[in-house]
Amino acid sequence: MPKIVDHEQYRKELLGKCFDLFAQKSYSAITMREIAHGLGVSTGTLYHYFPSKQALFEQLLEEISQQDVAMALAELGGRKPLPEAMAALGRYLVKNEDYFIKWTYIWVDFCQHQDSEQIKVSGVLTRANQRYQQAACDFLGIQDRVLASFVLSFVNGLILEKLWGDETICFTEQCALLGKMLTAYLPQSVDSDGSDRQR
Repeated sequence: MPKIVDHEQYRKELLGKCFDLFAQKSYSAITMREIAHGLGVSTGTLYHYFPSKQALFEQLLEEISQQDVAMALAELGGRKPLPEAMAALGRYLVKNEDYFIKWTYIWVDFCQHQDSEQIKVSGVLTRANQRYQQAACDFLGIQDRVLASFVLSFVNGLILEKLWGDETICFTEQCALLGKMLTAYLPQSVDSDGSDRQR
């Protein structure tokens, strides 16, 4: 009897193994043949699931952004007062620092070797950014997408500083400072239990 393959599950398994391959070799340097070898599949099998390296990477970005959001929200827990929420975010960044640095490196390398218009057309970056913004809104208990985008930009900046080797950056200190700034920015909206933080 032939083996029944769940193609969607198999595609996700292949994607899950690609992160480390891109982190080890970089998007620009690795070939589809090397990816197939690293995954232990034929190049034909790889091309069956992913028509190009860019398509593979874009699907990886979709998967990672979904997993990142689900994992972060699960680990960071429910709504907390803003200072506690930012302290939890700082601890989460410390715990996952290596992963975030690798992912940022991979993403920067990908963008460096793509036409910016081509990236916009695919929509993958837009969808990932919307997913992250919604997660930031949910985490902070706000509806202000501009503020959520600011917080994400702040976090991305911290990760880039770490990527560049700045060992003076402390995620917990920086997040605590951002928590104080946000509390001052949202004075009427922040109550003692952290609910109704909307502007």
